Amino acid sequence: MDVERLFVFAAAYFAVLILPGPAVTALTARVLARGPHGSWTYIMGLIVGALVWFTAAAVGLTALATAYAGLFVVIRYAGAAWLLYLAYRLWTAPVRPLQPVDMPRERRGLFLAGLALNLGNPKAMVFFLALLPSVVDLDTLTPLAFAELAVTIVVIVSCVLGGYVFLAARMRRLFTSPRALRMVNRGSGVALAGAAAIVASR
Repeated sequence: MDVERLFVFAAAYFAVLILPGPAVTALTARVLARGPHGSWTYIMGLIVGALVWFTAAAVGLTALATAYAGLFVVIRYAGAAWLLYLAYRLWTAPVRPLQPVDMPRERRGLFLAGLALNLGNPKAMVFFLALLPSVVDLDTLTPLAFAELAVTIVVIVSCVLGGYVFLAARMRRLFTSPRALRMVNRGSGVALAGAAAIVASR
């Protein structure tokens, strides 16, 4: 694929992704409250969701996505419900030390939360539908060009969200007293509940 076109796609996707939205809010809230453990599981869920929407846009599955719009509504509400559950757990959680235990069950839930959050967001597919035709002729999209775009998506999502995890983890070290940790837990719970409300209202 033409390097210039790939750069245009990467720059546009980076610009959209770096703006804090529900996914970033949920991620940073959890890192502030529980630490960075499990964050990459959540990010992987977001990446898989982004690749699903990208694939649907690239191979022209918009009609199929429209036909199964009800399914994506269910997925969206499932993602919002999971975020609300996490918000409740953070609000009611006892103060924990800065070295939380990351349970496998929680990691699975984080992956599903990230996946549902992205799959339940049709604006992601609208973005790809609006951008892809200006970058590449979808009728002649080669497997190599598809792979290059997919790798670009994975790299950008990983770098942007990994940056948010790093910054949130650094900020978390500032909160050491039990009172400050309780405030972080509750503030993170409110942030997650807000993200859930945004997801559900879209």
